[in-house]
Amino acid sequence: MELIKLSGILIVIIGFALKLDAILIILIAAIVTALVGNLGVIGLLETLGTSFIANRNMAIFILIMLVTGTLERNGLKPAAASLIGKIRNASAGAVIGAYGIMRGIFAAFNVSFGGVAGFVRPIVMPMAAGAIEARGKEPHEEHVEWLKGMASGMENIAWFFCQVLFVGGSGALLVQSTLETLGYKTSLIDLAKVEIPVGIFAIVTGTVYYFLKDRKLYRKYYGDKK
Repeated sequence: MELIKLSGILIVIIGFALKLDAILIILIAAIVTALVGNLGVIGLLETLGTSFIANRNMAIFILIMLVTGTLERNGLKPAAASLIGKIRNASAGAVIGAYGIMRGIFAAFNVSFGGVAGFVRPIVMPMAAGAIEARGKEPHEEHVEWLKGMASGMENIAWFFCQVLFVGGSGALLVQSTLETLGYKTSLIDLAKVEIPVGIFAIVTGTVYYFLKDRKLYRKYYGDKK
């Protein structure tokens, strides 16, 4: 009977394997887990309410999830694809690179867009596919899978290297405390100053790499150098 409490995990695995709506799958898994775990509806709402107050990041994630789900249901993906299609000579690699730059800037202010599930999947990926369609090509399935990995990688690079720029953020505090245990006392401002060139280098390197990688994949799957 204890195994039934893990049914939420099974729902997530099956939902992702079938490539169903990620936000809906996670929401259903949460509800099912609460019900089979004897939390009930009241317990689920109390848990969400407690988490909302105790963990601001989780609260923001929940809000982004709900907003993104609503927008996605009302045509967010087609709108994103249509927008990038109006930009001349846009490429999927350029879209991912531009997102990395924007993500790095906002990460420096500790602003999250919801990560891969909340922003990359419903917005960045449709724009990347739209850039391919704008050139008169039908997105190749393998190319799209590569782009998913590249967009997710850009998200991780930007967030990992630029969140430390936010003074007082969890990443900066972790580095400061670690250095202190090793006998090095430093201020958060000094850490941010040191991290600025590192963050810029990481974003530039990631942007250039994914741009060139996309050009190579474009030639492979569509047979020209556009």
